[in-house]
Amino acid sequence: MKTVPEYFGSMVFNDVTMRARLPKETYKALKKTMRDGKKLDPQIANIVANAMKDWAIEKGVTHFSHWFQPMTGVTAEKHDSFISPFGEDGVIMEFSGKELVRGEPDASSLPSGGIRSTYEARGYTTWDPTSYAFIKDNVLCIPTAFCSYNGEALDKKTPLLRSMECISKQALRVVKLFGNENVTTVKTTVGPEQEYFLIDKKYYDKRIDLQYCERTLFGAAPPKGQELEDHYYGTISPRVSAFMAELDKELWKLGVLAKTEHNETAPAQFELAPIFTTANISCDHNQITMELMKKLAPKHGMVCLLHEKPFAGVNGSGKHNNWSLTTNLGDNLLEPGETPHENAQFLLFLCAIIRAVDDYQELLRISIASAANDRRLGNSEAPPAVVSIFLGDEITAILDSIESGTAYEQSDKKQLKVGVHTLPRFPKDNTDRNRTSPLAFTGNKFEFRMVGSNDSIADANIVLNTTIAESLRVYADKLEGADNFADALHELIKNEIKEHKRIIFGGNSYDDEWAKLAAQRGLACLQTTPDAIARFLDEKNIALFETHKVFSKAEMVARHRLMSERYCKVINIESKTMVEMLQRDLMPAISKYSLEMSKAADYFKTPDETKFGYENSVAVKLRTLLDDVYILVDELDKRIRTVEAIEDITKRTFGYKDRIIPLMDRIRIYIDEAETLTAREYWPYPTYGEILSGC
Repeated sequence: MKTVPEYFGSMVFNDVTMRARLPKETYKALKKTMRDGKKLDPQIANIVANAMKDWAIEKGVTHFSHWFQPMTGVTAEKHDSFISPFGEDGVIMEFSGKELVRGEPDASSLPSGGIRSTYEARGYTTWDPTSYAFIKDNVLCIPTAFCSYNGEALDKKTPLLRSMECISKQALRVVKLFGNENVTTVKTTVGPEQEYFLIDKKYYDKRIDLQYCERTLFGAAPPKGQELEDHYYGTISPRVSAFMAELDKELWKLGVLAKTEHNETAPAQFELAPIFTTANISCDHNQITMELMKKLAPKHGMVCLLHEKPFAGVNGSGKHNNWSLTTNLGDNLLEPGETPHENAQFLLFLCAIIRAVDDYQELLRISIASAANDRRLGNSEAPPAVVSIFLGDEITAILDSIESGTAYEQSDKKQLKVGVHTLPRFPKDNTDRNRTSPLAFTGNKFEFRMVGSNDSIADANIVLNTTIAESLRVYADKLEGADNFADALHELIKNEIKEHKRIIFGGNSYDDEWAKLAAQRGLACLQTTPDAIARFLDEKNIALFETHKVFSKAEMVARHRLMSERYCKVINIESKTMVEMLQRDLMPAISKYSLEMSKAADYFKTPDETKFGYENSVAVKLRTLLDDVYILVDELDKRIRTVEAIEDITKRTFGYKDRIIPLMDRIRIYIDEAETLTAREYWPYPTYGEILSGC
């Protein structure tokens, strides 16, 4: 049996494989392309393609695919075989550089947000050499970008790569001001912690809400949920442990750095955390991770749920996006350092992040907005919808002392001047991980906790990269022409702290007082997805993305439409599923049991015809609930048709938010109460108690 080091990356055309299989000059040329983003010579592409094909065929592969990430949020692929005709009756296995570098899938049915008409089928996939090709399901998968005939981005990868280029460009300008002349690139590194639920497949198969919506539309709270806090870090059950072991093995074969796994807070909830890697590769790996979770769970008699809030009353699932900046020399720019020079550089990058989050808090909220995440944010350890930053007591105190020009208590009582007096060495874990903070500094990185478990991490990192790049651009413009760099730097940091400190909050973000304080500070309080995405096309946001060439205005308009349409479609599916469950299963079940209890009440009535006791009480309660639900479900059905007919997409999103969701939530209250009154054998769906304790 092979050990992990022996099979790790065995299904990846990685650096070790390329070095062994490519001619020396070809290998150097390809590495230069990967490092500098330069165009690859067609002859080099042919050599790489042939080596890649030979390697894949040796592993039993017969097909290749351009693997891309359209704006659906999941991945897409079209499989083509290596075979080409040879002679009259034979075939040979071929794979050209042209096939490696470029593909042309029929993409008419993939969402474009209006960039391309549905009858315009042509779309192009272009090889991303910065992300290694890999073998999945016996197919050679080549990570690619996806664009329209006119070059507009139709995917998540292209703008992510653009954002990585723009932050590298601006960060380089800043680090060189501190004398770091050997730095040639700065990369964003990300480690996304993936939360998920595992439930028994037999229960999943009996609930159409889980099948259609991946969340339960009804379900009374079980007697035991997460109150005892005994699931978090608890012993992993043998069934789940077997799933995790297979998942790890398959991920390791694909070079995914799966590191940590454990029980999460809610029953049936778990987490997988990888080791940090560059944002682009991390995004690819996270998509692979989610796909494998879904694919492997049924082999163990389970179903993996990645929905942000599949069960009411217990923790939802997020994807904590741990973000940092690293130079090509391996230096983490969010590491505070030990010298004045390092401290000053750290503080400037820290201020760049604070400024970015303050100036573009709406964009950060938009980057994680979805109908599902709306139900998760603001409770059960999920951060609230209001964006803020947590820095910890020590760093906050240092920033305060710089702003005020007073002595920092733990220093030598001298006034702190950036770049002159050495700031204290910050240990890596000098901050408590504030579980209620949307964005928390955790020693040498920022943890963006608002990202939903089912989301692509591309959107959040595009916004983080671009907004922070804008801060760095402003700083470089000011400092590059300064007469006295040290004085200009000190004044810049001091002014930035004063200007943007409103976004810093170290308390309990669940507290009602924080909501009031945030409003007083002028922070954006965008509680729902329609509220958030209505701000996407603000002039300053368009200017930001166009300045850094991450999105054109047309690409932003398309994404705004797609976000709006997705929200509407999700709520439409949920509301129609609710109506079907009520009319075909739940209302008949409640009626049937109510009738049985009414008959029992008749049987037990007193000689004077008085009905009393348990049977009559239950029958009357259920009948009353059923009558109320009957009126409400009829109203819901009418509202669905009315909202569906709204032509303006923005007005339609608010129609679903204001007219459909509140009515659905109201109906659920009645049905969940009816569940607690109805005998188990009459209830048509597995209960929360059964589902959450099934694995």
